[in-house]
Amino acid sequence: MTLDVDAVKTFVAVADLRSFTRAAEALGSTQGAVSVRLKRLEERIGERLIERTPRLVRLSARGAMFLEPARELLAAHERAIASLSAVRRQFRLGIATHVGGAEVPTLLARLSAHDPALTIEVRLDDTRELIAAFDRGELDAAIVRRDDDRRDGEMLAPEHFGWYATPDFVYRAGEPLRLAASAPSCSIRDIITGALDAVGIPWTQVFLGCGSFAVAEAVSAGLAVGAFSSRLVPPGTFEVSRKFGLPPLPASEIVLLSTLSDAQSRAALRTLALAFREHRPPAASSAKPWLRNAQMADSPP
Repeated sequence: MTLDVDAVKTFVAVADLRSFTRAAEALGSTQGAVSVRLKRLEERIGERLIERTPRLVRLSARGAMFLEPARELLAAHERAIASLSAVRRQFRLGIATHVGGAEVPTLLARLSAHDPALTIEVRLDDTRELIAAFDRGELDAAIVRRDDDRRDGEMLAPEHFGWYATPDFVYRAGEPLRLAASAPSCSIRDIITGALDAVGIPWTQVFLGCGSFAVAEAVSAGLAVGAFSSRLVPPGTFEVSRKFGLPPLPASEIVLLSTLSDAQSRAALRTLALAFREHRPPAASSAKPWLRNAQMADSPP
């Protein structure tokens, strides 16, 4: 049996994103083309791979079994294509420290599997520093929080923030809120201190961290309150906005910046976006279950 590589790639995209719409966007195609390629693959295999209803897209039992072999097939195909070229290329990628989480190893692994001839150089830094480096031409692509002053970039996922502390952390109204945050160059620090100032809550920064990982350690230790994405909650903490009467924090977006235009680079960027969305689905983790289910549902064309 011979399988169409593009059809297999379409199946993996639909399986990862649970959506014909988002799969089409990730593949640079249309919902109709995605549906046709998937149908042909299912007819070729003789099995239903994706179960589709007006509200749900999910793997069938056979589709779940086929998913990992499908990934291996695509990786082998890309390695074979890359072996035809002896020229190694470099991909300079910036990832904001408050954006990157458990998906970072997957992002790098997918990029490597997609193009073995690609040398990946990763830089972790604050959003502001990465945007400045991108504008100077020092980065080929950057995954950052959207800056208020610019509208460019491909939206990868919404980002929702909350206030987090350990269960035994004590805060009394009227006293300065003990705050853990990154360096003043971090734009998130400006947002959280601005939110506190706007409602007249005094604060004192008791921990100045170099990156969100250090701040998370301080909050997990019970030293202070910190603001984090609902996807990157520090271990042993819980949301304390209501408990302590803290102001809501504005939502943001995670975007992919790039000026690359050649076919190979654009394909690598689609792989990058697909891997990111797979681990960080668009529905906010703090949303109500019924809302998450509604957002995951998708009707086939």
